[in-house]
Amino acid sequence: MKTYDRLFIGGDWVAPSSGDVFEVHSPSTGELVGQTPEAKEADIDKAVAAAKLALTEGPWPRMTPAERGAVLAKVSDLIKGSAQELAELISNEMGSPVSWSLMAQVFAPTMTLDYYAGLGSTFAFDTVRDGLLGPVLITKEPVGVVAAITPWNVPLFLGCSKLAPALLSGSTVVYKPAPETPLDANVLAELFAEAGLPAGVLNVVPAGREVGEYLVNHPDVDKVSFTGSTVAGRKIGAACGANLKRCSLELGGKSAAILLDDINLAESLPVIMPNAIMNNGEACISLTRILAPRSRYQEISDAFVETVRNMTVGDALDPATEVGPLVAERQRDRVEGYIKIGQEEGARLAVGGGRPADQSTGWFVEPTVFVDVENSMRIAQEEIFGPVLSIIPYDDEADAVRIANDSEYGLCGGVYGADNDRGLNVARQIRTGTYMVNSSIPIDFSSPFGGYKASGVGREFGEDGLELFLEKKTINLPAGYYPEV
Repeated sequence: MKTYDRLFIGGDWVAPSSGDVFEVHSPSTGELVGQTPEAKEADIDKAVAAAKLALTEGPWPRMTPAERGAVLAKVSDLIKGSAQELAELISNEMGSPVSWSLMAQVFAPTMTLDYYAGLGSTFAFDTVRDGLLGPVLITKEPVGVVAAITPWNVPLFLGCSKLAPALLSGSTVVYKPAPETPLDANVLAELFAEAGLPAGVLNVVPAGREVGEYLVNHPDVDKVSFTGSTVAGRKIGAACGANLKRCSLELGGKSAAILLDDINLAESLPVIMPNAIMNNGEACISLTRILAPRSRYQEISDAFVETVRNMTVGDALDPATEVGPLVAERQRDRVEGYIKIGQEEGARLAVGGGRPADQSTGWFVEPTVFVDVENSMRIAQEEIFGPVLSIIPYDDEADAVRIANDSEYGLCGGVYGADNDRGLNVARQIRTGTYMVNSSIPIDFSSPFGGYKASGVGREFGEDGLELFLEKKTINLPAGYYPEV
């Protein structure tokens, strides 16, 4: 049990405005594993006020970027020192297999923090250039008070992917984690406090959707950084547009893996599968559409079916588990609903589709593969967010490109075959923000990540991720004056 009865606001743990709480139950067993207060509008007001005070009067924006980066580095070290404990905590919160949690849920956040810590000493916040009429200073300043809103699927990673660049910029943050995963967010607040972050720079307010809308629309919030569903992203984008408020949106995906006709399945399957059913299928970058040439369709389908059939399903805390439970009963119901839709649409259920017989508790769905799928079917067009793959046939390379692009989403994808040059040519034709050529790495934390089309607005990670939290100011200088920067 990890229980909190206060909210982290203004550098202190303060009493919440109501007695309402979020209970966190293990998706594997249903047992109560933690509890936090549920923030209300009054708590949001306190948190935003604390962030604004830290921005306008506190030391954080006035410290050098290298000094701010040093705090990020200290937090990274503290996370590494509690890696196993944090991995188990997140597995208990949302069901991620602990073997996957250790790398993707814990060490990935430290990689992000370390990258931005280093960028604090190398990024050009000020540059002087020759303008058309004289020297010009271009300075990049904090965007202001940031509302950072994250979902439950990779909570610590997504939290750090927003906090690291936002804080390095000199901005201050009101962080709203999802109701399902508030525990690791509070632990992160403790670590930032231990690392010496000044009061009010980070405020953590676990809250539901309505209170989240209140935060988005708060007049003293200068920017919203959101990761979540496309449905919610459209609403947030509309609200920010109405208020002329900056926003960045990392949204859903329905990514396609194109298997070329010269693919070596024995070599490529182990590269593809970690990105096909990762994190129990609860990942926006998952390769859930498998595009196979008709000439090898049966062979490829059989290989995926056999691989998925042999995946180990079990308790998220068991190191042998490859596929754990879904985050909640409602998510299991959603995934089971899509499995029923797939069958009704005419796709053939080749493996899975039910609940594991050996799991008497928890929100489990068997890893599932549909074959004979048409790309127009809902299971091929809509984000299921569960361990469900659709294997779709294509005629030739041009047809594969057409099918891959026939989606409202454009977040990730991959191409796999014997010729890297051929794969790169395919990659250039796919309208997605990130792409893999014979690779298992969907995100490089030093490079821009984000989506085309309904998959979002803006790019996280790398210098682009820092730019999301900076405002550019042009200062025209007198002739001959070139200040040191």
